[in-house]
Amino acid sequence: MLTIGTRAGRTRYASSGALRISYELRGTRHRRRPWLVLVQGMGFDRLGWQPVLGRLGRHFRLVLMDNRGSGRSEGPAGAFTVADMVGDVVAVLDAARIRRAHVLGASLGGLVAQELAITHPERVDGLVLACTTPGWLFAYPMPAATVRLIAATADMTPDAAVRRHTENALSARTVRYRPELVDRLVRLQGSRPADAGILRAQARAGARYAGCLRQARIRARTLIVHGDADTVVDPRNARLLAERIPGAQLVTFPGLGHLLFWEDPDGFAAAVASFLLAGARERARQRRDRRLRARGPLALPSPRAPGRQCHMLADPAAGSPARRG
Repeated sequence: MLTIGTRAGRTRYASSGALRISYELRGTRHRRRPWLVLVQGMGFDRLGWQPVLGRLGRHFRLVLMDNRGSGRSEGPAGAFTVADMVGDVVAVLDAARIRRAHVLGASLGGLVAQELAITHPERVDGLVLACTTPGWLFAYPMPAATVRLIAATADMTPDAAVRRHTENALSARTVRYRPELVDRLVRLQGSRPADAGILRAQARAGARYAGCLRQARIRARTLIVHGDADTVVDPRNARLLAERIPGAQLVTFPGLGHLLFWEDPDGFAAAVASFLLAGARERARQRRDRRLRARGPLALPSPRAPGRQCHMLADPAAGSPARRG
């Protein structure tokens, strides 16, 4: 079941150069919860996170921002880069007086999130990269089905183009058995239409992003999440990211597409929360051990027996565990 999520906060604005970037804060009264910044991909504003906000809001204070030119954020007249979008995130964090936060980015937002972790490591606690790529030239290219769809878009009506791209961003199984989800996404995009020029600028920013293997510099604890039926971003890119980012973990969702957080919001949010909260628990344990060491060796607890912890996710299709890579 898809839930609308936590109660919406008021729209705030941060200055990023000459632009005003809109954002909102949710769960601010829960001061002990960590902050989580959510960065959407191409064509969506902050409401693109709608299905997962309720579950994530139980564990985190949320920062929801509109990418430049999306939602209520102002957009530039010309082209921009992923680095410019990173500047927007930093501007939002500064305006909200948040020194450090977890960051979750999807698709184009995943490029922004990883670049933020590379260039501003002091601002990123935990990092979650969903349905994204390391950037060209060292990545798998866009799948042929999406390349063909983009080429054919010019001959479609605007409504037909939105529907076809929405279907392409979901798995074939979801399109076939859950047509109501397709309709819901189409309605959402129709109610908040993106400017065609901004969409082109977003597409160019993503296409020109070159990670150049710099992901090896990322020091934040990192989770990579991808659906193995993604036809927008080749799922093999998830493995590349996991191999290049030191200590990164990979979770693959069987049978899900590019918008996996719409197809299985509960499973997606559970994976994100479990990973980020485990890091917080580990840091708390380390702080406790440091305090105990300061008190002397007799205060230290007995060492735990070595072992490997395994966390399993439910396969939304078959009810069986999905393997972590």
